[in-house]
Amino acid sequence: MRCAILDDYQNVALSMADWSKVTGDIDVTVFNKGLGDNAAIAEALKDFEIICLMRERTPFPRALFEKLPKLKLLVTSGARNLSIDMAAAKDHGVTVCGTDGAKHPTAELAIGLMLDLARNISIENARMKAGEAWQSTIGRDLYQHTLGILGLGNLGGRVAKVAQAFGMRVLAWSQNLTKERCQELGVEYATKEDLLKQSDFVTIHMVLSDRSRGLIGAEELSLMKPTAYIINTSRGPIIDEAALIAALQNGTIAGAGLDVFNTEPLPRDHPLRKLPNVVLTPHLGYVTQDGYQMFYGGMVDAIRAFLDGQPIKVIG
Repeated sequence: MRCAILDDYQNVALSMADWSKVTGDIDVTVFNKGLGDNAAIAEALKDFEIICLMRERTPFPRALFEKLPKLKLLVTSGARNLSIDMAAAKDHGVTVCGTDGAKHPTAELAIGLMLDLARNISIENARMKAGEAWQSTIGRDLYQHTLGILGLGNLGGRVAKVAQAFGMRVLAWSQNLTKERCQELGVEYATKEDLLKQSDFVTIHMVLSDRSRGLIGAEELSLMKPTAYIINTSRGPIIDEAALIAALQNGTIAGAGLDVFNTEPLPRDHPLRKLPNVVLTPHLGYVTQDGYQMFYGGMVDAIRAFLDGQPIKVIG
């Protein structure tokens, strides 16, 4: 059987797990770059029975399943992948399996983006390396300032604890958030409007869904302080991109730290790349050594179990 590992951007998949557990039974091919549109993807993968996906880098809609009749097993990193058409997988007899995933890396990155925005780390680093004048910016304090968290689940809860260690006041809101959950973490329960009005930093930790898509639009951004920053390490479409760009250009808010975008990879001519009050990272939330070892190790285990006739971590 042939196995394709897709979108291994850093070319590390084979070194992050013990693939010898399966290489006696399968032939592994690694693809380090995106394969293009559905037609190009189908052409490249038409002879593979097993395909491994890294998060949502390559979507798998029904049209793709229809062009891959040999496909038997699809393994995605993480416990879910919203870019896979699960109904189509079932209709085509394709088993879809997931892996374990670490929660902490994305929370850590959110804090990193907040620190970068507050203390102008990227700006001053670039100035230092360019030999420019000493000390050009004045930082913002976290201590005794307010962080608003949209979504107080596992990730949001981790961010709350770190913010509290900095001495920040922490507010939280989501559609299903309870006052009991807030009390458990020592966080103040707030309405969405109050959170946006009072926060010096807003960070998003919600799953993309019909309810959260476009959750932060022009109206919500207008509620924020002109000195406030917004951070998104969840999914790009949770914020209305056009409204965010306008708010950043017009000074409605002070800036943004973004790890996720509507279109990924972010086009090279995208206006977000040109804004001086934005810190950008290329969807690095889950990209850590420990995280990759968990993902790719889980892929090996899923393939081994499937070959042995006992699939594990089956999704759907």
